[in-house]
Amino acid sequence: MESAAIVRGCCYPIGLRRRALHAAWHALKGSYSSAELAVGCADHWSDWGEEMASTALNGVERRDVIAVVGAGLMGHGIAQVFAAAGHSVRVHDSSAAALASLHERVGLNLDRLGLGADILSKITTHRRLEEALLGADFVCEAALEDAKLKQDLVARIDRDVATEVIIATNTSSIPIATVAERCEQKQRVIGVHWWNPPYLIPLVEVIQGDETAMRTVQWTLELVRSVGKLAVHVRRDVPGFIGNRLLHAMWHEAICLVQSGVCDAETVDLVVKNSFGLRSAVLGPLENADLVGLDLTLEVHEQILPFLDRSGAPEPLLRQKVTNGELGMKTGRGFYSWTPEKERLVREKLTNHLVSACHPSKDNPAAESLSHRESSGILP
Repeated sequence: MESAAIVRGCCYPIGLRRRALHAAWHALKGSYSSAELAVGCADHWSDWGEEMASTALNGVERRDVIAVVGAGLMGHGIAQVFAAAGHSVRVHDSSAAALASLHERVGLNLDRLGLGADILSKITTHRRLEEALLGADFVCEAALEDAKLKQDLVARIDRDVATEVIIATNTSSIPIATVAERCEQKQRVIGVHWWNPPYLIPLVEVIQGDETAMRTVQWTLELVRSVGKLAVHVRRDVPGFIGNRLLHAMWHEAICLVQSGVCDAETVDLVVKNSFGLRSAVLGPLENADLVGLDLTLEVHEQILPFLDRSGAPEPLLRQKVTNGELGMKTGRGFYSWTPEKERLVREKLTNHLVSACHPSKDNPAAESLSHRESSGILP
């Protein structure tokens, strides 16, 4: 079943003017520094922003070329989302194995969702970064969560692509200012936090860096929404953004409870899955606070907050497990013991749940269409 996102497409200018600018950029950059070219193109950047807004508002159907740098866990899923929405996607990775397996991995995802394998023809793979970037309108860096690696990649991309090309870094926690530190044109660098697996989870956090231009933010929000995702604007560049600050605050306290002997790991997970976890898809934390009453919320906070962990550092239990090589499923032991079969069953259960909850189909009419999902739950 085609989603609304695939039908309506993307509304961005990719005409001859921009293609000519790409060619001019690559011709000129051998004679001028990136800083000089950035200054010289400042007027064009402003004009392009106005043209982009006009074209989008007029509802002209366009298809941008998307470059994804990284073909791993996140990169292949991000490439799939853009390809399924009709974009041409060019994927680069330094690993030949990652590129060789990309179409197979995406194909398995498409089969799981009941989507046609013809989408694969939209995705091409490239060993050389320069080839993947050629003609791109939007670049999404999706390398490992390593600040130095991302800095190097994004700085290189910033040098190699035309000035109006937006550069997004996919990160779950690293501040955008850190990733863009060595870029000449920080105004076109933005953060995007896709959640794993990106082809199923609806949310994408769009993070505005300290020097990110507002037109970069608006363009990226519209692009992400046009492919059927729920894009939210993170207005301040804080580590962890919104989702992971909330999630890891809970994980930190969960580990603290186990370390202090209040309960074991299994009890923590049973409590979450069989209490507030059940209502979290319908009520966010602040909706829930309003539901129970802010007076009661204040009273509970006054009772609990003085006793929560305030160390400002990871719990010793977590450090100890990492030091001992107890890294979770990848090593067979973390807070639980894992066999390959137990891992397979858990991953399969999670994927089936996400497909059922997030992907509308004729076999699952209760699933909510992502393109119509609101930022708030059932409350006005």
